Amino acid sequence: MSAIPTTTTPSIGLNSERFATHLAQRAALPAWWLDAKKEAWNQFNALPMPTRSDERWRFSNLKGLMLEGFDLPEEASIHVPHLPDFPHIGELTFSNRQVIGRLTLPPAIIKQGVIFCPLSEALRDHSDLIRQYFQKHPAKLGSEKFVALNTAFTATGAVLYVPKGVELTEPVVVQHTLSGDYKSAFPHTLVILEENAKATLVEYFVSAQPGETHLVSGVNDLHAGPGSQLTYVGVQNWSRNTLSFQTNSIAAERDARVLSLTVHLGGNQARHESHSRMIGSGAHSEMLALTVANGEHEFDQRTMQTHAAPNTSSNLLYKNALIDQAKTIFSGIIVVEPNAQKTDAYQSNRNLMLSDEAQADSLPGLEIEANDVRCTHGATTSRIDAEQLYYLQSRGLPQHQASELLVFGFFEEVLNKLTDQPLHAALSSLIQAKFKA
Repeated sequence: MSAIPTTTTPSIGLNSERFATHLAQRAALPAWWLDAKKEAWNQFNALPMPTRSDERWRFSNLKGLMLEGFDLPEEASIHVPHLPDFPHIGELTFSNRQVIGRLTLPPAIIKQGVIFCPLSEALRDHSDLIRQYFQKHPAKLGSEKFVALNTAFTATGAVLYVPKGVELTEPVVVQHTLSGDYKSAFPHTLVILEENAKATLVEYFVSAQPGETHLVSGVNDLHAGPGSQLTYVGVQNWSRNTLSFQTNSIAAERDARVLSLTVHLGGNQARHESHSRMIGSGAHSEMLALTVANGEHEFDQRTMQTHAAPNTSSNLLYKNALIDQAKTIFSGIIVVEPNAQKTDAYQSNRNLMLSDEAQADSLPGLEIEANDVRCTHGATTSRIDAEQLYYLQSRGLPQHQASELLVFGFFEEVLNKLTDQPLHAALSSLIQAKFKA
């Protein structure tokens, strides 16, 4: 896989001087937040870069982890790409860490106590709420150094809070755009659903120009209270020269249901970590991902399904379509703690190879400490069915269109998990555009 080019180096970079400036610019924010940033900066500097001896980075391209030469953008860009037509009732659009667009929730929803605002506003107006849930259940799957970098420099992100019994009938959308060569972004999103609440949040990450070099480290904290229903969709479409880290932490309380879907379309080297915890009896987590990997790009996926309470369930389905010399890595583990009897957990990674030169590594695993459970896992790697391809070509379709249709069929099992049909259609259009790029 090709390394990210390092031909241009800004004058400052993400060093101690830049961190001090970042901190001084936010001196008016709560003291606990500033202390958390200082602690994170110290942790980032103390933690080593990943090495070959770290099992959590097995098969990863460590030479591509180049953090030098990046800086923080201070001003919004006039270059904002066309954004997908996601259905929504509220929207936040960020460009280079600045809010450039906003659709406020309807007044009737706001009157019910729903909060949907930038992270900076939430820290100012709802500090205690943010402090209670911020990194409450950190995902520790190997990227702790890059999560610390996120906390140290984060200034962009969204907060969605839905009170007890309130249901949002349409999604809220957060758009993150990054512009400028050797610029970096550290978005942090926090979603909190109280008892029997319901909501969908969609995040879209995109570079303004396809050839720009970016560094991104994003973190999500997703909390589903008792009986709540949370759907989270994250779409990553960074430039072909982006080094991306994304860490999702999911906590589902009693009888809560969480569906998280990640769509990977861009980036040169992208690592995605997702840790779902079932911490209350009856909780369920649906962990889904779709990846279109082409060129020489690497998509590194690390997951954990932790069952910490009895009568919980989880289902993981990650599907990758690989083209050219692309590479994917999947490493997932189901953990069942001693008191989590009656656990029902499933994990599947399926890879569709569209090239003889592509590579897919899969490492599913189980760690079970209870004796009354049902846990299964598996991984498959296959090629397009020759008979199906021949059938479509015999009906007049060129080979590339026939292959594209078969890939869409491969992905449809995951997309059909979404009950929101307009959202389903918008995601399908994005995937189609990726094949035509």
